[in-house]
Amino acid sequence: MTIELTWPQILSWRLDRQFVSAADAPDAVAVARRLCGVQAQVASAARLAVAVRGASGVEEALWERRELVKTWVMRGTLHLVPADTLADYCSALCAYRAWEKGAWQRGHGVTAAEIDKIIEAVPRALSGRVLTREELVEAVVEVTADAHLREALSSGWGALLKPLSRLGELCYGPPRDGKVTFASPRDWVPGWPAELPDCTEAGVRLARAFLGAHGPASAEMFGSWLFGAGVAKPAVKSWFRALAPELTEVEAGGRPLLALTADLDSLAATPVSEAVHLLPGFDQYILGAPRDLEPLIPAGAKAKVSRQAGWISPVVVYRGRVAGVWEGKDGEIVTDLFEDVPADSLERAVARLRAL
Repeated sequence: MTIELTWPQILSWRLDRQFVSAADAPDAVAVARRLCGVQAQVASAARLAVAVRGASGVEEALWERRELVKTWVMRGTLHLVPADTLADYCSALCAYRAWEKGAWQRGHGVTAAEIDKIIEAVPRALSGRVLTREELVEAVVEVTADAHLREALSSGWGALLKPLSRLGELCYGPPRDGKVTFASPRDWVPGWPAELPDCTEAGVRLARAFLGAHGPASAEMFGSWLFGAGVAKPAVKSWFRALAPELTEVEAGGRPLLALTADLDSLAATPVSEAVHLLPGFDQYILGAPRDLEPLIPAGAKAKVSRQAGWISPVVVYRGRVAGVWEGKDGEIVTDLFEDVPADSLERAVARLRAL
């Protein structure tokens, strides 16, 4: 018999699992581990995502202890991930090699031969060195003797470097004079393996971790979160087949989903959250779910939450559901609510965020 759960119950469980309810994360690495990464397209949003969960020390974990790594992973976007899990992300993401597709190459103005040159040259250029983007571009041009690559590599928000991040050949290094730098994971990440782990084993580990924070979910939801919509379906399905002995089917609002069997008792016991929370832009609580999940984001408010150019607004959450958005204006926090929220609870949430 299929176990039935309600969406408010599931969303309240996610708030608890993601360190939002109690703001009791032990440190920044624990946040990144539990959330399966912290998106870092906007550095201040990443720091706030850690802070609202009760932790701090992002910069120290990144550049001093090297326990976090900043690089392009899920959906080609910048994230902070625990250093000891990066190899799994790289291996799993290599199940879909977009850069080998003709459409991708044409869209980025390079040929298959040129992208092969870049993939071969970057590890050589970074070996034992930490380089700014400009230095890396010049080093690649020197190695390949292909001046056309200078223009291609200097534009497009690093698009031609993203395949290297998936291949485990490139990550961010510490900023230098206000500029980003890049390093080789084999030089920068402590304990980097001689080769990437098996793709299926890595994919299973990521699927298990995802369900432990963003579940119950479907294989399609996980695939969209990891790769973007509609790609690598065979690989994702194979990972969920391998994980099947640890899964139980549940139902929420008529939709079949999969949960880790080990989480069923805590899911069933979780009361619906009555707290109000303010979460920053690009928060994993939103990114880990489909944008059309109406129990999370009201259909009429989707455009305010998921905006143009992939911008995800800071949100007001009540009973696990997005009840509004917020922004900082002139040192104040201004909310735009589209559902009723208890005024006293909202005031407490705003005061807490202002302090952070």
